[in-house]
Amino acid sequence: MREILYRDAIREALDEEMERDDRVVLLGEDIGWLGGNFKTTAGLYEKYGDLRVKDTPISEAGFVGMGTGMALTGLRPVIELMFSDFLLVAADQVINNAAKITYMSGGQVSVPMVIRTPIGGGRSSAAQHSQSMQAMVSHFPGMKVVVPSTAQEAKGLLKTAIRDNNPVLFFEHKMEYTNKFLIDDEIELIPFGKANIVREGTDITIVATSSQVMKSMDAAKKLEAEGISAEVIDLRTIIPLDRDSIIESVKKTGRLLIVDEAYEFCGIGAEICANVMDDVFYYLEAPIARIGTPNVPIPFSPALEFPIIPSVQKIYDKVKALVEQR
Repeated sequence: MREILYRDAIREALDEEMERDDRVVLLGEDIGWLGGNFKTTAGLYEKYGDLRVKDTPISEAGFVGMGTGMALTGLRPVIELMFSDFLLVAADQVINNAAKITYMSGGQVSVPMVIRTPIGGGRSSAAQHSQSMQAMVSHFPGMKVVVPSTAQEAKGLLKTAIRDNNPVLFFEHKMEYTNKFLIDDEIELIPFGKANIVREGTDITIVATSSQVMKSMDAAKKLEAEGISAEVIDLRTIIPLDRDSIIESVKKTGRLLIVDEAYEFCGIGAEICANVMDDVFYYLEAPIARIGTPNVPIPFSPALEFPIIPSVQKIYDKVKALVEQR
């Protein structure tokens, strides 16, 4: 194994797929000689040139629409949006075009396109650059939605996304880019729709997405010292959703906590809760619980921002409360 930054795992996946398949092209703001806002494309412009690493104008609707057209005509574009908040600027191209064209054409054409974009708070980026948009796009059919946690997950899932023949929304947490992780020297493709049980336990199931997986693992270690055994599941993909892994885990533990940084109202936690309730209701020892961000704009001030986004302490406290409901 070797140590690598999360952002470099992303760059390696892009590099390897571009080298493997000359139909893979990159589009986005400042992804060329600047190497991207978070340096996830550093060096790729120099290696592959302007035709395959294309700096775009500040017009998300324009270059996402261009990427959709490129995908329809035989290329495999990977589009970088500087922040996931900007999905709203390109929403018509993403939701009404890329996601629906295969259906509208009766399956005659496909849209093999990936949209990469960072989510989450923690950088004092304020209300228009700190949101987590995974729940919003999951509402609309036709797209796959990926939320990688570690560098290994990011690299394996991104390679899978690039080879998929459907549009894929690939959400990377901005607070993970400069974190170091151990990864395998050779990383296999990670299949969509198969969650990863990263820690086994018997008292409660924690289903987490993106950076919340690591926070849940930290909380589980604290809980273990107090005799509480938490099973942690890295969801990996929201669409497709691995219901079976969640259900089997809850049947064993009797409790379920869902942790996702998107807004709690109409969020991933509520959907998973409703989705598995029929199968797990009679196994539950306590009500299903969730942790997300309250339904308020993300503050700029760190003193206001950090108290509202999910944290290790919030997960720890919620698990303690659920386990005490015997």
